[in-house]
Amino acid sequence: MILPILVVAPSKERGRGVFASEPIEAQTILEISPVLVFSMADRKKAEETLLYNYIFEWGEGHEMGALGLGYISIYNHSYQPNCTYLMDFENELITITSLHDIAAGEELFINYNAEPADQSPIWFDAQ
Repeated sequence: MILPILVVAPSKERGRGVFASEPIEAQTILEISPVLVFSMADRKKAEETLLYNYIFEWGEGHEMGALGLGYISIYNHSYQPNCTYLMDFENELITITSLHDIAAGEELFINYNAEPADQSPIWFDAQ
C-alpha cells in the first residue's frame, strides 16, 4: 500500500527522493511495503553492489538484509526526519508513518538509524 499522494522525483543533491503531492497530517501511514529478505551470505554479496545503499539491516540481530519494495528504499536520510519506519520481521514488511504535518511538495525523510532521534553517524557520514 502506497498512498497515491506520494511521488518519486529528483531530490536536491540526493538523486531521487519521495515527496508529498498534497499536505499530510501527522501520524499518517504513508506506505506499507513488502521486503525481499537476504540471508547473511546474500547480504554480504549485495553489499558489494549498487544495492549497498538501498538495503536495510534486517532481523533481530541485524545480520540479514532486506530490500524494500515500493518506495521504501528511495526515502532519503535526515537526522531531523519527518517520517519514521517500523520493520515487521515476521511479516516481512516495512511501514512508513509521518511524524508531523507535512506540506505539499515537501520531501519525506527517514532516519536510517531507525530511531528518529538517533544522531549516530550513518555509514556514509562515518566515511
